[in-house]
Amino acid sequence: MIRIQEVTTKATNSILVTGGAGFIGSHLVDRLLKEGKKVTVIDNFTPFYSPETKRENIAAHLSNPNYELIEGDLRNADDIRRAFALGPFDVVVHFAAMAGVLPSLQNPSLYMDVNVLGTQRLLDEVTAQTKLPYMVFISSSSVYGERSTEKFSETDLTDRPLSPYAASKIAGEAACFAAYKTRGLQVICVRPFTVFGPRQRPDLAIHKFCHRIENGESIELYGDGSTKRDYTFVLDLVAGIASAIEIQPPGFEVVNLGRSNPVTLHEMIATIEKALGKSAKVIKKPMQNGDVPYTYADIDKARRLLNYEPATSFEAGINEFVSWFRKHELTLSTK
Repeated sequence: MIRIQEVTTKATNSILVTGGAGFIGSHLVDRLLKEGKKVTVIDNFTPFYSPETKRENIAAHLSNPNYELIEGDLRNADDIRRAFALGPFDVVVHFAAMAGVLPSLQNPSLYMDVNVLGTQRLLDEVTAQTKLPYMVFISSSSVYGERSTEKFSETDLTDRPLSPYAASKIAGEAACFAAYKTRGLQVICVRPFTVFGPRQRPDLAIHKFCHRIENGESIELYGDGSTKRDYTFVLDLVAGIASAIEIQPPGFEVVNLGRSNPVTLHEMIATIEKALGKSAKVIKKPMQNGDVPYTYADIDKARRLLNYEPATSFEAGINEFVSWFRKHELTLSTK
């Protein structure tokens, strides 16, 4: 039985979002600004994928008086201080990280440097504030490692990561817990499950598959197609994060945000084919190292703690993505 602490809704007016120009972060920024919040973003526009794409994500906000952008790196203490000079902040939401399981296998040191050192540098500045802000750390479902049958619960062990990326997120959660125990920082660690939707990174499967199927190119299917992912629509995830910002559960909490309805790789491809009105040319390959066969979020705690309820079906989310994707591709082709 998970013990759910008593929670209250708190006024939040000024929010720092690290990585706020990226896929998920920019959607959260959209929502916060619509709610009338003052939002400061720090982002280093890393060329992991086109920085221009991230600039497009935030372009509409540059003239908004409630929006501030700091171009900086969390590994640089001076950049962090520049961001905090625009405070004080009621809440800090920490997205900024090197993302992706498979790329982390190629450069583990970079992932540890950015995701662990960067997180600790941020925590150093957060805990140095006269009034401690509330902290929302964006972790990952990859912390659960290899599973095959049961739902992933927040009480499960997370001591067997299968990739440097997963290990870096486990370390980030541990650093947040240490800040809670030693400095009294109030923290919630959010574990998103396979997020998709408009603005998704081009290295992720749904985006890659859409691009290749749309252009008549072959796609690579790793394994036999039976692997499952608990795909979560980005705006459902953002609603859960926004709830965490408003409710601010006290102490240190960890919470899953997923759809709790896994989809097989075969089903994913079929749904994309239907949305595009085109058939995929599939090349089968062996499973990749670091990849897990199955993800499945237990979201009972999120429902109780954050009033979280994912509202978007996988098919509806894919249709939303394809609509955005085609407009985005058209924009790129005319530049």
